[in-house]
Parts: sequence; structure tokens; C-alpha cells
Amino acid sequence: MVPEVPEVPGSTGLPGTRSPGSTAFGRSTVAWIGAVVVGCVLVGLLGGLIWGEVAPRALLQEVGPGAAQVTNAETRAFFGADVWFCAIAVVAGLLTGILGYLFAVAPRDGAARAAMAAALIVGALAGALIMLWLGEQIGLSAYNRHLVSSPNGTLFSSSLALGAKTALAFWPLFTAIVILVAEWGSRPAAPEEPPS
Repeated sequence: MVPEVPEVPGSTGLPGTRSPGSTAFGRSTVAWIGAVVVGCVLVGLLGGLIWGEVAPRALLQEVGPGAAQVTNAETRAFFGADVWFCAIAVVAGLLTGILGYLFAVAPRDGAARAAMAAALIVGALAGALIMLWLGEQIGLSAYNRHLVSSPNGTLFSSSLALGAKTALAFWPLFTAIVILVAEWGSRPAAPEEPPS
């Protein structure tokens, strides 16, 4: 004799199953979390390539074996590199927030919705770190080669570095702002009280 299993609200009637509209984490939510993080990392790789190619670099002059100095003490290259990083991070944060909200957060509810929002923000932080790493790697080998093997007086470009490390927060910050604004805008209006 098979024991009778009580029906749980939100289930299809079969033991161990849930209806498609339930708010529990499913394989789909876990897959979307992974896709969001991987997508942010890929955007970070693209951002790092862009930053590494377009950001200005200071001009250095070899002054001794393994030593170089900036040729213009008033160069704006260091500031320009930080500005480019910030601009790319802001654009990436807006794109991540808008597209992530539309395709990953908005279709879900409950804990799955919160998990997707958190995944977008964590993915944005990972994307910013990847962007920093890749951007700094572009041109680093040429810089090291010139530093070691060039004769005195040789001019070459410095390696790219982010001076303002707080710029790493721009991407996740703008992603979070977009999510908050979208959530605020999607809240149902409060019912009006009848006049007394």
C-alpha cells in the first residue's frame, strides 16, 4: 500500500516537484547566475582591451640600467588613464544594469530576484577587476623589455596603471543604481485612501 502524500501549495501534485511559477531556486536561476557572472567577465575583458589601447601613457626616458623617469613632470597621462577607466566602467555598469535587469532580474520574483540582483553586482565587481588586470597587462612586456635592454636616453611609453583604485567601484555602483531605480519604478502604486 502506497502512503498518501499531502499536496503542498505551489506543487504540481507529484512528490518533489514544484510548479513553474514557484519562487524557489531552480536550475534555471542557477544557470542565469552563472551566465550573468560570465557575461560581466567577458564585458570586463572587452573593457580591458579598450582601456589598454586608448588610455594615454606617460613618456619615459631611460636614465640607467633598469631605471627610467618621466620626461614631462606635468604630464596628464596618468590622470587620463584613470578618466578612461572610469568612463569605460560607467558605461559597462549602465549596460550591465539595464540588460541584466531586463533579462535576469525582472522576470523573477522572491529570492531568485534578489539572487540575480546580487549576481549582477558581484559580476560587475569581477568585470571591473578583470578590466583592470587586462588593461595593465597590455604593453607591460614592451615596457619591461625597454626598461631592461634600452641604452640611456631611449624614450618609451610607461606601462598602464590605475592610480585611483576607487574607480573599481564605479562599475558595480552604476549597476546597483540602475537596479535600484528600475525596482523603484516597477513598484505598484499605493492604493489611494477614500476622502473622509
